[in-house]
Amino acid sequence: MGASLPPKEANLFKLIVKSYETKQYKKGLKAADAILKKFPNHGETLSMKGLTLNCMDRKQEAYELVRLGLKNDLKSHVCWHVYGLLYRSDREYREAIKCYRNALRIDPDNIEILRDLSLLQAQMRDLTGFVETRQRLLTLKPNHRMNWIGFAVSYHLNSNASKAIDILEAYEGTLEDDYPPENERCEHGEMLLYKVSLLEECGFLEKALEELRKKEFKIVDKLSYKEVEASLLVKLNRLEEGDKFYRVLLTMNPDNYRYYEELQKCVGLYSETGQYSSDEIDKLHALYRSLAEKYTWSSAVKRIPLDFLDGVKFQDAADSYIRPLLTKGVPSLFSDLSPLYDHGGKADVLEKLVLGLEESLKQTGGYPGRSEKEPPSTLLWTLFYLAQHYDRRAQYDVALAKIEEAMQHTPTVIDLYSVKSKILKHAGDFTAAAALADEARCMDLADRYVNSQCVKRMLQADQVTLAEKTAVLFTKDGEQHNNLHDMQCMWYELASGESYFRQGELGRALKKFLLVEKHYADITEDQFDFHSYCLRKMTLRAYIEMLRFQDRLHAHAYFRKAAAGAIRCYIKHYDSPPKSSTEEDDELAKLPAAQKKKLRQKQRKAEARAKKEAEVKSEEANVTGVSKQGKRNVKTVDPDPHGEKLLQIEDPLAEAGKYLKLLQKHSSDYLETHLLSFEVNMRKEKILLALQALKHLVQLNAENPDTHRCLIRFFHKVASRSAPTTDAEKLVSGVLEAERPTFSQLHDDKSLMEANTVFLEQHKDSLLHRAAAAEMIYCLEPNKKAEAIKLIEESPKNFVSSGPLGSVKESKLRDCVAVHKILVATFDDRDAALRWKNRCAEEFPYSTYFEGSLCSTITSNETSKQAHEIAENGGIEFVPSNGKVEKLDAMKNLAI
Repeated sequence: MGASLPPKEANLFKLIVKSYETKQYKKGLKAADAILKKFPNHGETLSMKGLTLNCMDRKQEAYELVRLGLKNDLKSHVCWHVYGLLYRSDREYREAIKCYRNALRIDPDNIEILRDLSLLQAQMRDLTGFVETRQRLLTLKPNHRMNWIGFAVSYHLNSNASKAIDILEAYEGTLEDDYPPENERCEHGEMLLYKVSLLEECGFLEKALEELRKKEFKIVDKLSYKEVEASLLVKLNRLEEGDKFYRVLLTMNPDNYRYYEELQKCVGLYSETGQYSSDEIDKLHALYRSLAEKYTWSSAVKRIPLDFLDGVKFQDAADSYIRPLLTKGVPSLFSDLSPLYDHGGKADVLEKLVLGLEESLKQTGGYPGRSEKEPPSTLLWTLFYLAQHYDRRAQYDVALAKIEEAMQHTPTVIDLYSVKSKILKHAGDFTAAAALADEARCMDLADRYVNSQCVKRMLQADQVTLAEKTAVLFTKDGEQHNNLHDMQCMWYELASGESYFRQGELGRALKKFLLVEKHYADITEDQFDFHSYCLRKMTLRAYIEMLRFQDRLHAHAYFRKAAAGAIRCYIKHYDSPPKSSTEEDDELAKLPAAQKKKLRQKQRKAEARAKKEAEVKSEEANVTGVSKQGKRNVKTVDPDPHGEKLLQIEDPLAEAGKYLKLLQKHSSDYLETHLLSFEVNMRKEKILLALQALKHLVQLNAENPDTHRCLIRFFHKVASRSAPTTDAEKLVSGVLEAERPTFSQLHDDKSLMEANTVFLEQHKDSLLHRAAAAEMIYCLEPNKKAEAIKLIEESPKNFVSSGPLGSVKESKLRDCVAVHKILVATFDDRDAALRWKNRCAEEFPYSTYFEGSLCSTITSNETSKQAHEIAENGGIEFVPSNGKVEKLDAMKNLAI
């Protein structure tokens, strides 16, 4: 570096490099300018000055200087290396790799460049290149431990674990017998455990166990050692030895569920389905009774038997498990027992059991069969459990009665208000649920979890502005958007995006969904720093697990929801593009004068409000703070707060295709992925891609109503196409004719109407299936609109719902809302929609969507008159969000 410079300038060049490494950028710039005064065309100095400016956020100047430096000295490995570092800082990894390769052509043995190249190859999963680079590093510096380990890891990632084992054994052969020294024992122990995991992955289980026991004295992590040893013994079918080891592990942690599962495997009493014979149940019961006597303080040993016991034994075990937790007042008891509600009959036993406890507590103040009195709080937590129990069983009236009784018993317990909010949410009253969640929040303003629950309820009720103001209470300096984004608060952004989408604000919804997508891009980038760190610190097992997690990162539920939300926004934007100003003027001219005046006033108010908000934000942005380092912190202003620029695109379907590819790659097992693919490709007129999506839908769930819709729509569209003229059209037509018989629904040359009738007969008790069939009748024969609507309206009252056991009524509510939207949007029949709404209002009295008789929007109008009269008479009463007037005597002395 700096070889072509005189001694004085060469020393200055070394100072530039040192200043860059120690982040003393001004000092480095000063030295660079001193060299460039005498040698203005020195390529390496220009490149280093550019790299320094890049660290000072002067990117444009940085690129200009680095390119100029490279132009002046094309044969300098320093210039190419710096150019690669510049690309790497901007996450242009492929371009950076090209620059590093050019640098290595000039200086093939440069260790720094090779190391940087290996990190980028690991990041980009160029595994063949990664192996070659790591081999070159090891050849150049074989006495460095990190090079041996990096070479082994490269082969492991390249699916050659046996070669990785050979490399680690060769590395161990270079070590002395007394290795490692005291300060390296942890790192060496991790390497040994990594080697054992490689042997296990290759299937050399005996060798892995032998190696583990041979190196036991060198392994510091004794817990991992015992867990690996026990796991290997079970895999080797040495179950008696495994039994002993897992019993030892249970003495260390008797609440680890995995240890119990492995112990059951050792004694031959494990079933993946959870189904056991009566003989196996007796043996398991005896096993857990003996373990419960030994580990009296363990909750797991008492909870696990509830999963496999039944009848009287289940009732007795549940009774002994529930009583102490009700006495202690454990709010999470219902969450703990909720998986049992998926087992037939156990929910009834629990209901009978807890109702018996409630009755005894009310009559005698104690549990049945016991003379000791229980504390008053035991009744409170019993009512609390029962409220959640009836909520799960969709008996909302009973659930609300129980929670009201609990609130009268002790009105200061926050959990009661949170659960009541959840019950009302399940019943369909989102507004009342949000109000109660806010009430719970006000009772403890320092509880972040309760605050988050409140924000979630507000977003479900589409109260986005109020939700933002509530969320801002727990962010730094009140910068809600920036801080929530920096904290990667994805649940908030998803809920906010869904709310905006429901309200038709596509720009804002799309902005929220794309923010979530950006978080996943950031998470992918965050792995870069670990490529060198994990090899240095020898956390190899965690490193491999992290890389495998990163490879399936985009299969995560949050990304799937965000990508699907963004695609729905683009589809809706394509279907309903924004009107041009001339079209708006034409529509305005048709309106009466009074409506024109109102509309103009509304527009002026909206413009004034937007202008005021912009002024407030610009004032906030101009406020600067001074950090401890003396730097001024300027708040960044969002140039597109409403996401309007995101919608200013020529081809929304092309943008949707970017996210669709990610879903198809990482979430191909989900029906929604292929439904979205079908919708996008049908709009693009990509018939064969739509056919591919349809085949995936039929393969995943042929009986799903959405699959049926897609099937009928697709072949109806194909039938309505004009006769093929070009060779390509003829080829497509031939493929479609060949593929049609592969669909079982269309066998025996059935017409689409016949296939629809068969589908209806098979699923006549399901509301959504009837609605899908009716929609397809209208699609195939529009003159049968009345018949199709009648088909929906004649749905049985106790129809089958799509929801799982325990959430049936909530699923029914969702299904009814979906049907109402079909009547409005697809059939465009307001009278039928009104009739359906009135019918559903009786079925779901708490639903705000159907304006049921008990929902908050109806009852608030009635109670506002009562509240006004009470206020005039000087009385103080509390009107809760469910609309019922209650006295606040119990709350008067409450200090918050």
